[in-house]
Amino acid sequence: MDHSGMPGMAPTVSTVDTVGAVLFIGWAVAMWAAVAVLAVGNRKAVKPWLYRLAVGLVGVGVVGQIGHFQEHVAQAGYWIAHPYDPAWMTPWADSFARGMGQVDAGKPALGMEILHLVGNFIFLAGLVGIVQITHRVAGQLKARKWARMGVWMQGIHGLEHVVLTASVALGASRAIGLSTWFGVIEPGPALVTYRVWWHFVANAVGTVILGIAVYHLWKEKRAVKESFGLLGDVETAAAPAGSEGDSASALEPLGRR
Repeated sequence: MDHSGMPGMAPTVSTVDTVGAVLFIGWAVAMWAAVAVLAVGNRKAVKPWLYRLAVGLVGVGVVGQIGHFQEHVAQAGYWIAHPYDPAWMTPWADSFARGMGQVDAGKPALGMEILHLVGNFIFLAGLVGIVQITHRVAGQLKARKWARMGVWMQGIHGLEHVVLTASVALGASRAIGLSTWFGVIEPGPALVTYRVWWHFVANAVGTVILGIAVYHLWKEKRAVKESFGLLGDVETAAAPAGSEGDSASALEPLGRR
């Protein structure tokens, strides 16, 4: 789908477009680098800074998905007002797409496909962050259960975007994937309608799952903090003065208890 508004003409790309595209891709790379650090760190001795890294990863993932989902809400809203128009993107998303489209200026739709691919992998990293932060807790936490569900769903959705992006990059006349009915639907209002609402519903469901996972993570944060050795320090420092035995116990290193 060409979002330039001028068929047959490549949109002008500004420095802002390029910088925005680089920063957005860098955001995704940084998040997956954090995922890798957490995955390795969780296999070793407990380090409290891993908890803070995981919290940051989840928080940034939530912020990213709020921005991502509002784009799909805006697209759906535009479709309701203009059901026969070409697909639309917000100005900032269009800017990112123009910047990313410089990979191959001869394929106008490629930038848009890369943009949605990157956005989905930012979302997926946030969900993986919840799985990682709950990794050390024994038993089945509700937060981990919902996050795993989200990882499976978003992983499949991300694979869909990989296929869509790869098909355009390899020279297909239109993106090929489940959301385009594998290229069978001809370009026009029918294809726009199907794709806009397919991705809206997929992201709506994924966002709800993320919200539930974060809610349970907040409720279960005590167990999560304890698994990283964070509550022990606080409780020891806050313990009221008691008997001589209690005082000796309070001074005993945590590692010996």
